[in-house]
Amino acid sequence: MDQSSNLTGKLLIAMPGMLDPRFERSVILVCAHSDDGAMGLVVNRPLPELGFAQLLQQLGIEGGASADPVPVGFGGPVEPGRGFVLHRARPRDDQTEGTMCIGEDLAMTTTRDILEDLAQGRGPQPALLALGYAGWGPGQLDNEILENGWLTAERGDDIIFGAENDTKWLKAMRGLGIDPLALSSAAGRA
Repeated sequence: MDQSSNLTGKLLIAMPGMLDPRFERSVILVCAHSDDGAMGLVVNRPLPELGFAQLLQQLGIEGGASADPVPVGFGGPVEPGRGFVLHRARPRDDQTEGTMCIGEDLAMTTTRDILEDLAQGRGPQPALLALGYAGWGPGQLDNEILENGWLTAERGDDIIFGAENDTKWLKAMRGLGIDPLALSSAAGRA
């Protein structure tokens, strides 16, 4: 894969004809993309049955009741019991175990330490917690894009960290200048 086709740090926007109901109207931040495959986090599917304080309580982490609420969402169908905190990058994140930098200003952390920091009000903000992730094998994501399953776009913090999950997909589409009603789900080649 050449660097120009690396989608790390970009958004994937599900096409209106997305056949997989787990990704219908999804917006995904691509966290890693290489010849080995890709992984990303859905950023517009909240888990209303599970709040941040409740999750901290289940994990035995104190201080969650007074912590700033961190949105908890469905990150994807792979490893749904595993948590991923997407957040603004901090100095030294690129050297911190369990943290992957996504571009220069975002990071994803998978350690308990970050949950403890967030519970104590000293964690990075903005942040969101995703349970599970979306994963693709080698070449799979590229093929899904070619088959008209996804649109790609530059990321925006209002899409990733914004509170209005119901409108993120439409905002992402409109950010590309696209009216979803005018799209066809049929792929074509000229």
